[in-house]
Amino acid sequence: MIDKKHIGLKSAPHRVEVEKGRLRFFAKAIGETNPIYTDEEAAKAAGYASLPAPPTFVFCLEMEQPNPFEDLETMGIDLGKLLHAEQSFRYHAPICAGDCLTFEKQVSDIYDKKGGALEFVVQDSRVKNQTGELVAELRRVIVVRNKT
Repeated sequence: MIDKKHIGLKSAPHRVEVEKGRLRFFAKAIGETNPIYTDEEAAKAAGYASLPAPPTFVFCLEMEQPNPFEDLETMGIDLGKLLHAEQSFRYHAPICAGDCLTFEKQVSDIYDKKGGALEFVVQDSRVKNQTGELVAELRRVIVVRNKT
């Protein structure tokens, strides 16, 4: 069983720069055809400072920390039994190319179902830009399968 003492566990903050090339590549990969995601002039005409990040791109940036699974390893979770159960995003401001984002992740809940056969870890991340403005909040729920 995952020890509930880990509720409140924080990962070390990490910073990531939002790059134009990666935004264009991601937009293409998800089939996004709106030119604001690939053409900087179209983005500026739409009121953005530069190319905006397509929906869900911020999750890719969150995974760029040196060891994205360090907190799970600290909790003693066997990564081979891990499933990604849920992901949600709340945006507060646009994220654009050139922004430097700081991610702060914390375990907000740990609970089990089916008599402990499934354990759930809820992680919340706050994302701030280079001016300290909160631009996004992410919630991830992972499930650990303890019995087959």
